[in-house]
Amino acid sequence: MSLLRLASYNLHKCRGLTGPHAPERNLAVISALQPDIIALQEVDFRLGARPEALPRRLIQKTTGLVPANMTTTGENSLGWHGQTILMRPDLAEQAILRRLPLPGLEPRGAVVLRLPKLTVIGVHLGLARSSRRAQLARITAQAARIADDNIVLMGDFNEWHDSRGLESLAGFRVIAPGPSYPAPLPRFRFDRIAMSHHLTLLDQGVFTGAQARDASDHLPIWAEIEQP
Repeated sequence: MSLLRLASYNLHKCRGLTGPHAPERNLAVISALQPDIIALQEVDFRLGARPEALPRRLIQKTTGLVPANMTTTGENSLGWHGQTILMRPDLAEQAILRRLPLPGLEPRGAVVLRLPKLTVIGVHLGLARSSRRAQLARITAQAARIADDNIVLMGDFNEWHDSRGLESLAGFRVIAPGPSYPAPLPRFRFDRIAMSHHLTLLDQGVFTGAQARDASDHLPIWAEIEQP
C-alpha cells in the first residue's frame, strides 16, 4: 500500500504571533512535518505589491519540496491571494494548477492542483460566515465540474463551528484533527481537511514539533491517505 501525506499550514506571514519575520522557523516546521503535498496560507505580505513572506529560494533547499507553478498575485509574490501549494518534485512534474476566484466581502481565491489520480484544493476562507458559505458552494460546484472523484479540500476554513457554515461539504468527509489556533494554546479547529468519502484515511493529527507553537499563530494539520 502506498500512502500520501497531506498537510495544511497558515504561516501568518512568517511572523509567529507578533514578529519578527522569521521564515526559517516555518521552513523548519514544514521540513519536520515531511508532507508530500502541503497547502499554505498567508505566504505573502498583505500590503503594497504583496511580496513573498516565505522566500521562494529557500523552499526546496530546506524542505525538498517545490511550489506549484502558477501565476501569482504580483511579480514578487509567492502565492495567489496569499496561497500556494508545495509538493514533491516528482508530483510537480505531473501537476496542473488553476486558480479559482471566490465570492465574498474580501478578495479570496482557491488554488486547485490536479494530479492524474487526485485533485487537491487549497483554501483560505473569509472571516464572515455568509462569505464562507458562498465560497464553499462555489468550490464544491466547480470541483464537481473540473475534477474526478478523488478530491481533497484543505486549508484555513476560519470556521469554529462543527456544522454551521459547512453545509456545502455534505458530500465530503470533513476532518478537523484537533484545535490548531492559537498555536501556543490552541482552542479552535479552524484548519480542516475535507475529502471524497471513498478515499481511505489512514491517520491524522495536529503537528506540534519543530517549535511550531512559535513559528505561526496556527499549528499545521496533516492527514495520511491511501494513494489513489
